[in-house]
Amino acid sequence: MRLLIAGWQGQVARALVEMAPACPDVSACAVGRAALDICEARSIERALSGISPTVIINSAAYTAVDAAETEVERAYALNRDGARMLAEAAARRGIPIIHMSTDYVFDGNKASPYAEDDATNPATVFGHSKLEGEEAVRAANPHHIILRTSWVFSPGGRNFVKSMLAQATKREHIRVVADQRGSPSYAPHLVAAILELARQVSAPEAGSADAQAMWGTYHAANSGSTTWHGFAEEIFRRSAALSGPRADVEAIASLDYPTPAQRPANAVLDCSKLEATFGLRLPPWQQAVGECVERILQD
Repeated sequence: MRLLIAGWQGQVARALVEMAPACPDVSACAVGRAALDICEARSIERALSGISPTVIINSAAYTAVDAAETEVERAYALNRDGARMLAEAAARRGIPIIHMSTDYVFDGNKASPYAEDDATNPATVFGHSKLEGEEAVRAANPHHIILRTSWVFSPGGRNFVKSMLAQATKREHIRVVADQRGSPSYAPHLVAAILELARQVSAPEAGSADAQAMWGTYHAANSGSTTWHGFAEEIFRRSAALSGPRADVEAIASLDYPTPAQRPANAVLDCSKLEATFGLRLPPWQQAVGECVERILQD
């Protein structure tokens, strides 16, 4: 199985590059904008011709949630137009695509976890651009898996876990929002699921009439949910157990920490469809935090 990973700087792409070599019969090539500009047709064709992938994983995206409120054209160019062009090119070659998306397609007002068929109603430019990207991928390539995730963290890159640990080396008291709830998603656990998805959708039987029901939209996140405040407390609990940095965490309201883009009050994802269809269930988020903190402190 040959994987073409569009985008190489993101947490998911980095984890894919790290983990794919350990999988038998898998070769993975993560391609950045210099070699694959998903907004440029000729660049896409050159990359596909050179790599001849059996599955494309699109993790290329404009993810600066706050900056997107003013950099609207850039957000739509990558998240909608680029996604469409890559999916169209994949469809012409009969290649399935796994397209990464986000909980921001929802407004966060639902009281219970979001299922895949819940009404979307993004409240930010980022969310709108990702939703239109989903719609473009669906229209362009019938052999698609759209994978929504949330609150991604990993030992590398910029993320909440690394930010909390870094802040705890400078201060003893940290204020963290406690009225936003979500599903933390550990990039290596996500990638394990993505690699298995890629294996299943690239199998010969994936093209049969009976297998057509597997294509579509899925949610993927670690099991359970928490608030940002609860997330921070777990980070410091795990860190303290390993003699790492810790801080006292004060619970605050979203109004006390204003941002240009509105964050969903509820970003919890119901991932039961992924388990029912593909047999994939990510570990509890607390376990994921423990693994991540341990790796960071070992570096």
